[in-house]
Amino acid sequence: MLKAVKPKTRKKQNVLARHSLSIVSLAILILWTVLYAVSNPKTHWGSFFGNAIADWSGVAVMVIATKYLYERGPAESRKPPLHLPGSTWEKISDHSLTLFLVVTGLCWVAVYVHADPESKWGQVVGNVLSEWTQILALVIMTKRLIEPHSKESKK
Repeated sequence: MLKAVKPKTRKKQNVLARHSLSIVSLAILILWTVLYAVSNPKTHWGSFFGNAIADWSGVAVMVIATKYLYERGPAESRKPPLHLPGSTWEKISDHSLTLFLVVTGLCWVAVYVHADPESKWGQVVGNVLSEWTQILALVIMTKRLIEPHSKESKK
């Protein structure tokens, strides 16, 4: 006697499970920010917390931005879920990650220009700005440059 086999249904995950990497990345960033706010930046730990804010800002933006934004060119980049008609919308969609990094990077530049670079938070903003330029440069470089054993090198 044959039994009907139930098709496997996708187990519904709760919000915490679906977004755990984003949540944990942001929680760690908040932790470093709070620890830096209550520490002396002239101590080893205070300096570490300030640098960690910039580093974990980069982690958080890469985790979250790459979930929702796209970049045409790199093989590692996801494809947009829908095709927006019109050449302007298509270009915006195809380069939304770069556009996001440029716009937010300009905001960081504006904050940095108005901050005292020697102040407690001015140093952190400078480090975040540096992190942003590294991320933007990496996105742009991955459009044209390849490494052995990468998806692009197999083309």
